[in-house]
Amino acid sequence: MTVDTVDTVDLVAETPYIWRARRGDHRHRLICFPHAGAGAGAYAEWAALLPPEIELAAVQLPGRQNRIAEDPVTEVAPLVRVLTQALRPVMDGPFSFFGHSGGAILAFELARALRDKGGPQPSHLFLSAQSAPGLRGAIQQLHHLSDEELTAEVVRLGGIEPEIAEDEDVMDALLMTLRADFELWENHDIGPGAPLDVPITVLSGDTDPRAPLATLDAWREQTGARFETHVYPGGHFYFLGQAAELTGYISQTLLAPQMAGRTS
Repeated sequence: MTVDTVDTVDLVAETPYIWRARRGDHRHRLICFPHAGAGAGAYAEWAALLPPEIELAAVQLPGRQNRIAEDPVTEVAPLVRVLTQALRPVMDGPFSFFGHSGGAILAFELARALRDKGGPQPSHLFLSAQSAPGLRGAIQQLHHLSDEELTAEVVRLGGIEPEIAEDEDVMDALLMTLRADFELWENHDIGPGAPLDVPITVLSGDTDPRAPLATLDAWREQTGARFETHVYPGGHFYFLGQAAELTGYISQTLLAPQMAGRTS
């Protein structure tokens, strides 16, 4: 039996940039991009929640988890160029992107770069907890805060448990990457470009201070295909407490066209 036919729900590192929970009989692949300071392991729980038809892959960036010894990314354009090649092993069939916060920007920029290079396109973009381009000016900038202020703000947002924030050794390891990621995405502006031909679903918590509901609808300008928003109770990290509901919604969205095709 080859590795491609082994069905597992363990999300494991396969290459520097790819963690995957292989499923031999999958029909679609969901590629996930983590938020600031987080690694591919942020999506480990999703592997068992997705149906057998959907295989999970997660992007691992330098400076976290098994790549903790590497320097964090400081420029978006070179990262996107690297990912257009590094993710090819998981873009060899139908796939979609999910990105949370800064990961949503990365997912969008990668989809645009793939389009511009004539590469494979995702079937769907799920953009979570991220204001539309040009509407982030009123959002508090975090990368310039002191270590204590940055830690307190991320705890307040729900990204780090208070007991973890009290561990100085852990925070020493986290803060450099966390700050670098906030600086990367808070300083990045999505430039003008033709709309994608990819359906976009924007997801958000209804009380998220970093992606207010009034800043989400303008994402519709970035696609000529279907656009919708889906709002959950909660703040910036709403998805951490509603993994089952969110993966269920994503799965239904991705598999519904295939099931319709089978019954037509």
